[in-house]
Amino acid sequence: MLKSLLKGNKQGVAFRGAFLSKKSLDNIKHHNPGISYPILVWWSPLTGTDFNIKSLPLPRKPTHHWALFHEESPKNNYKLFHEPAITLFNHTATFSNNSHMPLTTQYLKSVQTLTSQTYFVNLLKKKSLRQKLAPLVYVQSDCNPPSDRDSYIQELMKYIKVDSYGECLHNKDLPADLNSSLAMDSDHFLRILAKYKFSLAFENAVCDDYITEKLWRPLFLGVVPVYYGAPNVVDWLPSNKSAIFVKNFSSPQELAEYIKYLDENDTAYEVYLKWKKKGEISNKKLFSEIKRRRWGVQDVFQDNYIDAFECMVCNRVWENAKRKEQGLAPMLWQAEAHHLSCPAPKAFSFSTDHTKQSPLREIWLPSFEQSKKEAIALRALVERNKNFTTQEFWKLVFKN
Repeated sequence: MLKSLLKGNKQGVAFRGAFLSKKSLDNIKHHNPGISYPILVWWSPLTGTDFNIKSLPLPRKPTHHWALFHEESPKNNYKLFHEPAITLFNHTATFSNNSHMPLTTQYLKSVQTLTSQTYFVNLLKKKSLRQKLAPLVYVQSDCNPPSDRDSYIQELMKYIKVDSYGECLHNKDLPADLNSSLAMDSDHFLRILAKYKFSLAFENAVCDDYITEKLWRPLFLGVVPVYYGAPNVVDWLPSNKSAIFVKNFSSPQELAEYIKYLDENDTAYEVYLKWKKKGEISNKKLFSEIKRRRWGVQDVFQDNYIDAFECMVCNRVWENAKRKEQGLAPMLWQAEAHHLSCPAPKAFSFSTDHTKQSPLREIWLPSFEQSKKEAIALRALVERNKNFTTQEFWKLVFKN
C-alpha cells in the first residue's frame, strides 16, 4: 500500500532501511526544483527491537514526525516503556491496545483459527494418552525472563507432573525431527501438543495486552491453557470459560490440586472446551478487534503489520500535505505513556534452592529501574536537539 501511494506522484518519497545524509536530501531537491517532498525514512526493515540511542535523527524540526513500531515485550528494550521515551514519538504500533495501531492480536491469524477442529483430540483419546503423558505440557527455551515463569513452574512441578520439552526445566525429549526452533509450527509438533489436556501458557512479561502464541496456540489446538501474563487477558479470550488463570490461585500447590481435579472429572474439564466443540465465540470485542485491524497474519491477501504501519504513517503525512495546500492547520499525533507501558518485573519468592537458580532472574528489576534513568537521559538529550555521543548518554544516565 505504501508503494502505491507514492508511485506516480510527486508528493512523497519513502526510503526503507536507509540512512539519508543532509547531502542526499539536498540532491533530491536539486533534481526536482520547486517540488516539496515529504520524506519518509524507515531506519530498519526489521522492528522496534532494534531501537538504540542512535536511532533518533537529530536535529529534529517541528515538522519532523517520529514513528515507532515495537511489537516486543519490555525485556527487549526497557527504556521505551517509560513516559519520557515513548512520548518522543508521534505514531506508534505496539502490543498495547492503546497505541495508534494496536498489535495485540499479532499472533492470532483469525477468529476462525480458534474454532478450527484440525488438531482437536477428543477427551476419550486424551484419557488413554494420559498413561504416557503428563496432564500438563510446557515448551519454552527462553529461560528466566522478567515474568519469572520458570520459578513458578519449577515449584508447580513438585505437586503435579509436567512434560517440559524446551530448554527450560527440560525433562522430556521431542522427536529428532523437531530439534529445531523452525519446527515449532510444524504439523508434527502441533499434533504432539494437541494430545495434552493442559498447556502452561506463561508470557515472558506481565503487561496488559501482551498476549502471544503461548495463549493462542493451545486454544487453536483444543488444549486448555493455564495462563500467566496479561492481567486483562479476559478481554481477549474466545469465551469466559476457556482458560485457567494462575492469578486466581494462592500458590502453585493450589493450582496443581485444581488441575488434578479437572483431570479426574470429565464433566468439569469439558466445560473449558465447550466453546471449542461448538465453534462458538462469545467475545464480541475479539471479533471487532480482528475485523478493524488493517493487516493480516500469514495472509498473502493482506498487508503484513509492518507494511500496514508504514501505510498508516504515510497516509497521515499525506493528509497533512493536503491540509497545508488548503491553508489548514496540520493534524497532530502524539504518543502517550500508555502506548507502551508495563509495571516493574516481580519475582516469585518460593523457598527453593537458590544455588540452582539462574543469576539472570536477578537482573530484571535493576534493569527496569536503570531504564527509567535511561529514558530521562534520552529525553533530555533529544530536547537539546543536536547529535550526542554514547559517552554523553551514559554519563547523564549515571548522573541522575
